[in-house]
Amino acid sequence: MHSTRREFIRNTTLATTGMLLSASLPLWANEEKQTLTLLHTNDVHSRLDPFPMDGGKFQGLGGVIARDRLIQKIRKESAQVLLLDAGDMFQGTPYFNYFKGEPEITVMNLMGYDAGTLGNHDFDNGIDGLVKQLRHAEFPIVNCNYDFSQTALEHKILPYTIKKKGDLKIGIFGVGILLQGLVPDALCEGVTYKDPIECANEMAYYLKKNKRCDYVVCLSHLGFEYKDNKVSDKVLAKETDYVDCIIGGHTHTFLDEVHKTKNRKNQEVIVNQVGWAGINLGRINIFFSHNTSPNYASDLSSIKIDESEI
Repeated sequence: MHSTRREFIRNTTLATTGMLLSASLPLWANEEKQTLTLLHTNDVHSRLDPFPMDGGKFQGLGGVIARDRLIQKIRKESAQVLLLDAGDMFQGTPYFNYFKGEPEITVMNLMGYDAGTLGNHDFDNGIDGLVKQLRHAEFPIVNCNYDFSQTALEHKILPYTIKKKGDLKIGIFGVGILLQGLVPDALCEGVTYKDPIECANEMAYYLKKNKRCDYVVCLSHLGFEYKDNKVSDKVLAKETDYVDCIIGGHTHTFLDEVHKTKNRKNQEVIVNQVGWAGINLGRINIFFSHNTSPNYASDLSSIKIDESEI
């Protein structure tokens, strides 16, 4: 299976470089500490190949080979790793136009994604097209503020998933942006949008209190921030109680460092987003102890990865 994964990725696309956003954290003296590494992407938009070497801003960046090699390198160094995506897997290159999403899902399977959420462009082939591609997914797609009960997506999109990493129990749920105005009605017919803040609070409470999760991650396709009162990740972080981390998408925001804010309980929530097109791989290391709340680093650095270094 290992050789099949390598062979598939090498035969489907070429890449020369990738980039990593990493948060370095101080070691604790407590022997009972545990470390969770969150790796994440958003708005990859079918970018399986790196950008061409044409003098453009992103030339040579992105591509699934460099990302896969970096992910495998980190997994060898860290025992407890989660790989997550914040939506818009589809649309943007001829891969999607011709194959309708199957290569994107297949590559994510091979890279070992643990969970993802839906972006508005993931509806670009309609409900039936999305259902057809989700049959290939070996990882859960989560969303709790779209009601799919009147569509063929009912029971195919989960409100949440729980992942065990060592002794840690991680709850993961998703929220999505209002589709009206972004997706033609015919392509999302029957999907009912619900308030993402209310749904996030309900889900986070359920995961933290009922399911006893040690950490709750929201995969959001709301967007990082807006000039008006539109719900964003920054607003969501301030208006929730039990969300620990928001991994965002939609606005293609390249953050130089993790954004930190206080929630309604005056507890810290971290928000991150890593641009688009697979140019960056987000990395957040989180330390846990029985005696203190999870700790995070306050800075990130961007590292250019060359094939020869991996």
